[in-house]
Amino acid sequence: MAEPAKKVAQQAEDRLEELAETVRKKFDKVTEGTYRDRVVGGRFAGRDDHGGEKNRAETERQQD
Repeated sequence: MAEPAKKVAQQAEDRLEELAETVRKKFDKVTEGTYRDRVVGGRFAGRDDHGGEKNRAETERQQD
């Protein structure tokens, strides 16, 4: 590849990387405080949401 073409390609790649970083930052800002963030942060970590399913399975086995 000729030197001018390499330079143009490198500049385009740099600009795209900067754009991607800007988009990531803006997306993070927009989605800040969403339900997903609360779940990931452990807000619901103390709940035993699967206990009911486990109890149901045990009840079905006992009836057989």
